[in-house]
Amino acid sequence: MVEPADRPSTAGQRLGAPESFGVSTLEPGLRPAAQPPGRQVSIRVQMLDDTQEVFQISQRSPGKVLFDLVCVHLNLSEGDYFGLEYQDQRKMTVWLDLLKPTLKQIRRPKNTILRFVVKFFPPDHTQLLEELTRYLFALQIKHDLACGHLICNDTSAALMVSHIIQSEIGDFDETQSWQHLLHNKYLPDQDAIRDKITDCHRKHVGQTPAESDYQLLEIARRLEMYGVRLHPAKDREGTKLSLAVAHIGVLVFQGYTKINAFNWSKVRKLSFKRKRFLIKLRADPANAHHDTLEFAMASRDCCKIFWKICVEYHAFFRLFEEPKPKPKPILFTRGSSFRFSGRTQKQIIDYVKDSELKKVPFERKHSKILSNSGMSPQSSSFRSQVPRESAMSVQVADEPDSTRLGRRAECNGSEEPPAATSTTNGFHDIPAAPGSDPTQSRQNHHGTGSAPDPQFLNPESPSSEDSPEGSPHMVVNGNGSVNGLATGSIGVLGQSPEGRLLSPLTSPLLTDAGCVRHDDEDEARRKKFPTDKAYFIAKELLTTERTYLKDLQVITESFQSVAGKDEAFPDSVKNLISASYDPVYKFHQGFLKEVEQRLAQWEGRSNAHIKGDYQRIGDVLLKNIQGLRQLTVHLQKHSECLVELERACRSSRKAEAACRDFEQQRVCYLPLNIFLLRPLHRLLHYKLILERLCKHYPPTHDDFRDCRAALADISEMVLQLQGAMMKMENFQKLLELKKDLTGIDNLAIPGREFIRLGCLSKLSGKGLQQRMFFLFSDSLVYTSRGMTPSNQFKVHGQLPLYGMTIRESEEEWGVPHSFTLFGQRQSVVVAASCESEMERWVEDIRMAIDLAEQTSSPNTDLLSTSLSDNKLSEDGGAELESEDELCGSRSSLERQGHRGNTTVHVCWHRNTSVSMVDFSVAVENQLSGNLLRKFKNSNGWQKLWVVFTNFSLFFYKSHQDDYPLASLPLLGYSVTVPSESESIHKDYVFKLHFKSHVYYFRSESEYTFERWMEVIRSATCSASRSLPSTRKDLY
Repeated sequence: MVEPADRPSTAGQRLGAPESFGVSTLEPGLRPAAQPPGRQVSIRVQMLDDTQEVFQISQRSPGKVLFDLVCVHLNLSEGDYFGLEYQDQRKMTVWLDLLKPTLKQIRRPKNTILRFVVKFFPPDHTQLLEELTRYLFALQIKHDLACGHLICNDTSAALMVSHIIQSEIGDFDETQSWQHLLHNKYLPDQDAIRDKITDCHRKHVGQTPAESDYQLLEIARRLEMYGVRLHPAKDREGTKLSLAVAHIGVLVFQGYTKINAFNWSKVRKLSFKRKRFLIKLRADPANAHHDTLEFAMASRDCCKIFWKICVEYHAFFRLFEEPKPKPKPILFTRGSSFRFSGRTQKQIIDYVKDSELKKVPFERKHSKILSNSGMSPQSSSFRSQVPRESAMSVQVADEPDSTRLGRRAECNGSEEPPAATSTTNGFHDIPAAPGSDPTQSRQNHHGTGSAPDPQFLNPESPSSEDSPEGSPHMVVNGNGSVNGLATGSIGVLGQSPEGRLLSPLTSPLLTDAGCVRHDDEDEARRKKFPTDKAYFIAKELLTTERTYLKDLQVITESFQSVAGKDEAFPDSVKNLISASYDPVYKFHQGFLKEVEQRLAQWEGRSNAHIKGDYQRIGDVLLKNIQGLRQLTVHLQKHSECLVELERACRSSRKAEAACRDFEQQRVCYLPLNIFLLRPLHRLLHYKLILERLCKHYPPTHDDFRDCRAALADISEMVLQLQGAMMKMENFQKLLELKKDLTGIDNLAIPGREFIRLGCLSKLSGKGLQQRMFFLFSDSLVYTSRGMTPSNQFKVHGQLPLYGMTIRESEEEWGVPHSFTLFGQRQSVVVAASCESEMERWVEDIRMAIDLAEQTSSPNTDLLSTSLSDNKLSEDGGAELESEDELCGSRSSLERQGHRGNTTVHVCWHRNTSVSMVDFSVAVENQLSGNLLRKFKNSNGWQKLWVVFTNFSLFFYKSHQDDYPLASLPLLGYSVTVPSESESIHKDYVFKLHFKSHVYYFRSESEYTFERWMEVIRSATCSASRSLPSTRKDLY
């Protein structure tokens, strides 16, 4: 719809918009509504990059048609934050009404230029989920600074301009930076603070344009004039004031100083009468204000313009959905029929999270480090050096849990792809060759027989350092762990069968790749094997033992080789780990060989099965469990290993860095501490397997006596080690949470117990805001997600449980599933995502309060000293944060490893919670084995080795692989049996489903089918149980 021009490229093309229609405020897959018939009119729109575009619309089309055309042209999915403004015939700046015909608002379209600008400024820029949206917001801030609309002190102004320059010319160079400031005007009085700008610019070395946008918005949002458009007015005494509207409510300014704010929760009605603007407040006996406030404005038109934007701001930030139109009166009208049109902020966030939008790379007009004018607009959108989207800006939420497997590695049997270059995200990228056609690349992904071009996997590609998403690339496991586990994946980060890109929580193995198919030929092979349930229980022992031995290798081989070369680890720690784990590993090597031999005989791969001597497993278990009892002294040392390793990391930064680097390796797909506790967990697995065998066998069975004797021995061992095991599980969890939280000292102290973590919405002056809550035995901590590459959660506050009371308050606040926590110093209103989630939180908090009151004195030292002394209030952080703190906003956290996909982050993005009981259940419910996987739109089945642990599925080509190819976190998923309409005509198939993501898995027998359903349900259905009494007694 854009008029052809002689210019080499348009703004939309510079922003990377494809020639076809993209996505805008429309629903997925829809184009703008057909325009009414009639004469076409040209409308000029000035974009935020100062270019002008011409759009053709029908005479009778409403404003929404034009607005949608602009959003589609920019490929903007979060377009509702923006609007079109223009000067009417009265020379007043007004917003284009999306419901009224455009030409009834713009009388002289040939002489009018509409401006595409930011209309709604959210309080927290992390609510902007797409990098393009943040880039456009950064352009708006840049424009407001240059025009003098965004008033601030010199330090903030210099810091913001330095981030703008960093995004445009890159790292500091004295001559280049000085010349750039001479030729570009960013501030009205720029010359006076030029030295301060260059000093700030020096500190941004290595910062990408995407990071610069984030830092710019982080500073701007804390300023008092952020997003403020002043409307002149007078009070009853004739004092000159200005009115403004923001997400929080109606603001009153005197000059550029805010003197009052009327929160939406306190406002009963907004209206105007002639020149008077009226604010009616809710009755409050403690408030000395009049219940109706009156302000005089220049004219009735000024009142109406301000009243309209107030109505829109209230609807956008406070309502869950777009207000319905009022029914038309039959006889006469009273009042205005004006209403907000478009999606509310909540609808935008839900839409972007739920939709599987293709992220299109874009080119920044003003950024010299990204300019690529020699390319055509279409090719440059895929092949130019697009800004790397840093870990802080990647939204994991609910994009499709899928990407491509590298067919070359899978089909040709290559063991490992070439070495990959590392990016700031903690992943290793191998992008497509710069000369490849992305369209052809996508088509090849649907093939099943051909391997990709050799250049596709070439790490020496010129663009290998700069394309995180722009073109298909490979992710090679670099533990940015999901649930504390590696997303380490070998798979092409290209398109799923629907052509969608992956998210950081996705699994490259889960799309329909061109790999070996396993279908009906497996049926005949399976029929040759035994069908007895005892055989499949024994086979579960075999498959889980293989996984367990691989986990032991992580400690005995991989970690010990790293620790042996690093002098940072004390010799006492090295010797303790070696002496405690090597004997256990050697013992289980022999145990695994015996189990493999017995299963081979049971399956009939020798003549022994004819006599029936080997169709049992109890004798093997009894013999080896008796041998394992001799290793009890070593198992008791494993908790000591965990404590000593943590002590070594605490006393030596080099040792801490070495452990952190080791966790980034592909082989360490779970947090290191979990591997240290694996031998204790394995005892529970033996006990559960033997219980199933004893339940299956009749007392007269030959194998029953051995199984019962082995069960008695292993139960005695579990009872002996259970106390240490439970303490170490809690200690390990506190250590993991310590890595996820910033602003906390001494989290893992004796007596503190972790109970639950999860997402709740906290009610504040800004409305409902998503917060991550952590419940311990002595306090409740609430945090928000940090946006540094380390992706830690920033602590906002702590509520001691001692003396706390809790009350459901849905009726009081009108917020579904809400309850109020009354502490000794403050009260907090929170809301859960659903009723069952609220019940879990209320039950656990009440239990934790009881535990806290049983202690002699409450612990209050959870928050760090720096945060306790200068704690930022969530509603007033801008006023309390100094300029020096803003300058240091790029903290040392960025030097830490990438931790963007732990259990905490999965809970954050899937809006759920997990308790310590869930973690304990997950320890028991671990499973391994071969499964056939089918994607929703694929035809055949693919055989994979699958490991379930730590709330996630890990996928391997075979059990012999040292590290997983991909992973799928299951929190939030549901597991069911396919319905008839899905046409899955196979036995033993279960279905994993989360929103629009569907995967089918097929097992080999009824027993394995039931086991997989059982363990996956344990991860997808959060436990709502109190802690066992034995756990309460531990502390």
